[in-house]
This record gives sequence, structure tokens and C-alpha cells, in this order.
Amino acid sequence: MTDNGSARSLDSRSNRQFLAASDKDFSISENGFRRLNDFIQKYPDKRSAVMPALYIVQEERGFVSLEGICWVSERLGLSAAQVLEVVTFYTMFYKKPVGKYHFQVCRTVSCALRGASEIMAALAKRFDGLLPNEVSADGKWSYEEVECLGSCGTAPVCQINDHLFENLTPEKLLAIIERIEKESPDLRFSTIKDRLGEGLKDYPKSEIC
Repeated sequence: MTDNGSARSLDSRSNRQFLAASDKDFSISENGFRRLNDFIQKYPDKRSAVMPALYIVQEERGFVSLEGICWVSERLGLSAAQVLEVVTFYTMFYKKPVGKYHFQVCRTVSCALRGASEIMAALAKRFDGLLPNEVSADGKWSYEEVECLGSCGTAPVCQINDHLFENLTPEKLLAIIERIEKESPDLRFSTIKDRLGEGLKDYPKSEIC
């Protein structure tokens, strides 16, 4: 927790940092703007719509840029610092471009004990030495480690875009990647359409028994 003086200082620095970005043209589609207005109407204070707003920006632009942060802050009456705090706290928001299929491997206790490091090593090898948070040359793959994904009973787990894959082994994950290459499934959740992509055909949404 920060005191009021520290918070004001952060706001001031952040707003100066984003001033140039806010001068740049930034827009979203009519459907995106309409969906944001729908979210705003659900709350007594429009600032509460910050997470849906960021999801819409990310869905349309692929990640949340400085311009996107400024756009959200202006629409919702928040400072750039307040929006930045949300973006940097949650790993669901991408701070830079990611691959078409982005792998987030849980690294916290249950997954760490059950082989998360082997999963990360398998991804690095499969993607020809690609480092975490890099994007493959063809724009298709990227991966990173994240904190708890909330499925400790089926560890280790990896979230690929917005679909969760559980009880993984390196071999099982490599087989999933092969299927992704062949099927090009939709693994994204659309905030604008309020719909989760179908995912891999006949693959379970959850392995919790």
C-alpha cells in the first residue's frame, strides 16, 4: 500500500510518461466501442469497467500498448498510473506483442513440484531455442512463466491463449502443439462477442474429475 503522497507522485510521473503516447491516434472498432459502453452501463462508477476495457483493447490490438492505456484512462476517468497498475498486476494482459499461440506455464508450488521446469524446457527446445517472452520469427509462438493459474489439483498446467491444459508432461504438451499446427484452433476468448473459441476438437475443457 502506498501513502497519498507516493500515489500522487506516481500519478504525476506516469502521466508525464504517457503524455506523448496520448497524443497519438488510437481507436477501436465500432463493435468494440459499443461493447465497452455496455460494460460501463453495468457499473455505478464507469471506472469499474477498466478490466473489460483493457480486454477489448487487447483483443483488437493484440496487446495493451501505451496508447491503449491512455485511451482507457481517458474513457473511464482514470489516471494512466491507475490503468498501468491493473495492466502490470495481471498476467492476462500482454504488455507487448505475443505469438498467435501464447503459452503461459504456471510456476508456483504445485506445478513446480510436478514438473513445470520440464514443461518450460520442452517449449524452448520445440521452438528452437526461443526465449521466454520472445516471439517466433513466423509470429506463431511465444511462451512465459506465470504465477498460479488456479488448477493445483491438475498440475502442471499451461494456459494456451485462453484455454487451460492440465496434467501435462513434455510429451503430452508436444502432442498438443502438433495438433495446434494441424488444426489452427481458436483458443481465444472474445470479450466483444462474449464467446470462448472452440479449441481443439474433442479435447476436454477440464480434466478435473
